[in-house]
Order: sequence, then C-alpha cells, then structure tokens
Amino acid sequence: MNNSQIIHGVLSTSRYLPRLRLERSSIFAEHRWMAQGLKSLAKGRRTVANWDEDSVTMAVEAARALLANFSGARPVELTLASTTLPFVERINAGIVASALGFGNELAVRDVTSSARAAFTEVVSALRHAVPEHRVILGAERRVARPASTQEMIFGDGAAGVLIGFGPAIATYVASHSVQADFVDHFRESGSDYDYGWEERWVRDEGYMKIVTGAIAKCLTSAGLAASDVAHFAMPAPLSRVNEAVAKRAGIRPEAVVPTDFESVGDLGSAQPLAMVDTALRTAAPGALILVVAFGSGCDALLLRRTEEPISERAADDGRSETSYMKYLSFTGQIALEWGMRAEIDNKTALTAAWREGAKISHFEGGCCSDCGTVQFPRSRVCVNPECRAQDTQDAKSLANVPAHVLSHTSDWLAYTPCPPFQFGHIDFEGGGRVLMEFADTDPDELQVGLPLRMVFRVKDFDSKRGFRRYFWKATPARGQ
Repeated sequence: MNNSQIIHGVLSTSRYLPRLRLERSSIFAEHRWMAQGLKSLAKGRRTVANWDEDSVTMAVEAARALLANFSGARPVELTLASTTLPFVERINAGIVASALGFGNELAVRDVTSSARAAFTEVVSALRHAVPEHRVILGAERRVARPASTQEMIFGDGAAGVLIGFGPAIATYVASHSVQADFVDHFRESGSDYDYGWEERWVRDEGYMKIVTGAIAKCLTSAGLAASDVAHFAMPAPLSRVNEAVAKRAGIRPEAVVPTDFESVGDLGSAQPLAMVDTALRTAAPGALILVVAFGSGCDALLLRRTEEPISERAADDGRSETSYMKYLSFTGQIALEWGMRAEIDNKTALTAAWREGAKISHFEGGCCSDCGTVQFPRSRVCVNPECRAQDTQDAKSLANVPAHVLSHTSDWLAYTPCPPFQFGHIDFEGGGRVLMEFADTDPDELQVGLPLRMVFRVKDFDSKRGFRRYFWKATPARGQ
C-alpha cells in the first residue's frame, strides 16, 4: 500500500476546557499596587482547573470527546504532551490509556519541554504515514507567579487529534520544521514558575524571523502562495503578533484565526491543537489551513479541509469564578488551615492498585450473563437475590454510561479542598447503583433525578510521598 492509495490526515479533533473561568479583573484587583502594566491584561476570563484536575485528567476528557464518534478506532499509539505532567518518573500517558480502556496492546509515551511538543508529534505523525490510528493529546495546568503577566495569560485545558487512515476532516499537504535554541522563556527543573524574556525582542527576533522563514519554506515546498491560505492559526500570547506575522508572510488579514486568549487563555501545549480544531470547524471544503507553533524553533503545517462533516463541539458550560483566594488554594500557592479532619495519611497500596487496576482506571464493573444485572464492583457472585449465580459476570465499564442522582448529601464538616464534600447514590441506565462523589457541582444544584455523566479526576493526594490517586466522579450532564 502506498500513500497515493489512501487518505491520510487528521480524522478528528477535540478540546476540553475546565468548568471554572477566573475573571481576569478579579486577579488585577488583587495586584493593583504592583504594576499598572497588568491593567491591559485585566480583560475577559481564563480557564482554571478544579482542585481535582491536572494535565492527565484533562487529557482523558479531551480524548473521550475525540473518540466519541470513532468507537471502532483502536489506536496503536497514544502520546501525551505537557510541560506540567504530574509524574516525572511514571508514564502519564499510560494512566490516560488505562482510563480510556485501551488495554495493554499499544505504545504510550510522554513528551515535554516545549509548548509545541504536541504539535511536533502531529507533524511527525503526518509526515510518516503508517496504516494505524494514533492519538496525540496536549494538556496543561501551568502555575504562574502571583502578580506576573503569565498569571493573567495562562489557561488550563487539553486538546487532542486522532490521526490515521479513512474518512478525514483534513489531509496533509506540506510541513516544515526549524530547530532553534531561541529562549523566549524557560523553567528550570524543580522550579514552579516560568521566567520570560523581553517581549519586543521575542517578537522581532523570534516570531518575525524564525516563524516567517518557516512559513515561506513550507509554502514553497507545496508550490503554494501565501495568498492561497484561507486560515492561519498560530498560538502567540503577545499582542497583535499574529497579525504582524501574517502581514510579513503575505497572508490575508481575514485569514487569521482568533486565539481566544481573552475568553480561555493560553493553553500551552494544548493551544496549537485547540486552534486546529477551531480552524477546521470554520473552514470550507478545499480550504487551506496553515498552523504554526513556535517555541525553541518552529513547526509549520499545511492542511486541506475535506468535505467530511465534523461533529458538534460540546458547549463550554464554564462557571464564572471571582475568588482569587480559591484560585491560589487550588494551585497550592497558599497554605490554608483545614483542621484535624485533614490530617489523614493517604498512603496508596501500589500492590492493591495493580490488582484492582481495571476497576479503578476504567470504572469496570460486572454484568451477569445469566440475568443481566449490572453491579460495581464486579464479584464472583451476582448481587441479584433472585439469581445469585457464580462466576457469570462479564466485564462492563460504567465510565460512559449515563446516570442520574438517586440520593445526595452535602457534608460541610468532612475535609475537601473545595467544600462541601458532596456524595450520594446514583443509578446508571441499564442497571447499576453506586455510591459516588460528585464533582463540579454547586451546593444547591444536586437534586433527585438530575442527569449525570462520569469524569476521571484526582481522588486524593498523598502529600507525604508525592503520589496522587485517580478515580471516577459524577458530574451534572449539562447540555447533553
């Protein structure tokens, strides 16, 4: 099989944004005494991860949206790109693959060190055609130093791309990559915060020279002119840089794709993939899309939109948050007194975690082959009193099964980083009743019968040993 006999390209794209949106004006209000330079950035909102979200959990949500319309696709590779991976020595992509129920027969890897790491993987995958599906995810939860410009700019989120063969929403045209140890910002190992360099120098020496050069060579290799580009997408947190690069490269001003920085923020390694998703959703069949990612060099990629329809993107049902103190608490930048109830040892038994891996990671219960009763956890004996059959349960994941609230409790005394602690019994469609913790809910939002969906989240932290446990929680199925 050769490349001329197959369709090769991006099959699906998706993005995930946390529910919380922190008002930038509320951040600025806390820092008015610091610098009026922040005032120009005190507009709009930025996405903020909840206390139980990180780059792994957000990557899971982006991948679930990505694969929703490709149930038959079994990827052979899964790559997770992030500069804020929770584990330095543990394959974070493996946690994502387990949560998605991919099994063990695939290659997983983490890539990091650059905000364009995910996009570099996309470009490489499109250049080297193989007859399998590959999932590439970018996810970021960056923490910025208080009163810095980055605190105003950084947003939390994830995005994903499915690459392979078959009906494609876009096909590969050309690409060009440049390696350059151009340091516009950096973060040393062990440090929590980025250090950024002077913006004008980054613009003039970085974007205006390195990026425009890569664009020119990418277009030349495809035998195309800059005027042929219908959509130009480039994550650039510097003001008006996209327009300046487009002008110098000869790209029409109306082709520039909005970055959404004022409503979402800069999503780091996820931003190029999120902008690919935005561009493809607005592009007409046959339109050329130029996507560029800058950072320690540059990747330029040309795609052509096909006539294949794109599934609707779920509505961003974000909730406005104005509490700067809550944000600092969620990011661990302020130590609060939680009382004696927080003084618990959350040591994880790694042996038990291995034995119960499927139950924990993919929310795997059982379904009795004799009577059809669904239960969690799975056991040797059916819980149906009229059945009680032994060794008849087939594995059944509840991760993607709709549910509704049967009962709920809001506990203001139990410890949780975001009081109150909310839990209750939920009933799944088709059977199954489980006592679950709720996530992303307001105290007065829960009610009997409320539709729910499952989300993969951090269950708790072992601060003594630097470990975190993951499990599934129930959240209102807003807009679904």
